[in-house]
Amino acid sequence: MKNTHYEELEEEDAEFYVYHVLTGNIQTEKHTHTSAQLIYAEGGIVHIFTEFRHWYLPARCFMWIPAGVPHYILSFSPKVDLYDFYFKKEEIEDEFFDTINIYSVNNLLREMIMYTKDWNGKITKNDESKYYFLKALKGILPEKRDKRLAFPVQHPFPKDETLLKVARYINANLEKNLTIGATAKEFGMSTRTLSRKFKEILGMNYVRFLRALRITRSLELMSESKYNMYEIAMMVGYNSLSSFSNIFKKVIGIPPTEYYQRLKGDK
Repeated sequence: MKNTHYEELEEEDAEFYVYHVLTGNIQTEKHTHTSAQLIYAEGGIVHIFTEFRHWYLPARCFMWIPAGVPHYILSFSPKVDLYDFYFKKEEIEDEFFDTINIYSVNNLLREMIMYTKDWNGKITKNDESKYYFLKALKGILPEKRDKRLAFPVQHPFPKDETLLKVARYINANLEKNLTIGATAKEFGMSTRTLSRKFKEILGMNYVRFLRALRITRSLELMSESKYNMYEIAMMVGYNSLSSFSNIFKKVIGIPPTEYYQRLKGDK
């Protein structure tokens, strides 16, 4: 993903700017801009890092990043299409636009986003049809405030080197019975020490962090459309489909089967 468009979107008349990346394997350097950003993922999973958090943007969802928020983007999926829209801040705006978050996308909004597939660059009032189309797109976004996704699409990103190694180990072994005692032993720590690290550094306990990684990994596996729900449950460390479904619904807000149907566009 090239970064050369950042200068152009800062121009005064760039009220709207479109920059889609439809090639997969996306990576940017850490950056910020004076325009807010809407990111939509079509296929795959996109990883977005802000100062203190690691966000997972699943397919069929969009992320709103207010102006001035430093971030960088990664995606290792060769199939993901990333739709990027930039919006200059208006004098009077809904408070919705002041908060970073991830929201689900219904068919109408998806169709509007996909309609812009071949657009690129600065959109000014001189191009009335595109200009007012994007104005309308932005205008319906506050209606999504109740469609924000639940917990595991974001979690604190461990900056402590030891905890980073623990997180990588957990992520590489999600199918195993990863009790805090077993993980602590793997790194030569006591259970009490590891538990304290999670609470002091991340502000959350080990079980909640493990659950976040398992559910977000299941979102990635669903996006690949290679596995059935039982296989996914086993691959992320649940010993039954019912236990996986219960946790998934508790965290995401809908059953995994319903999420999968939405992912495929059947609803």
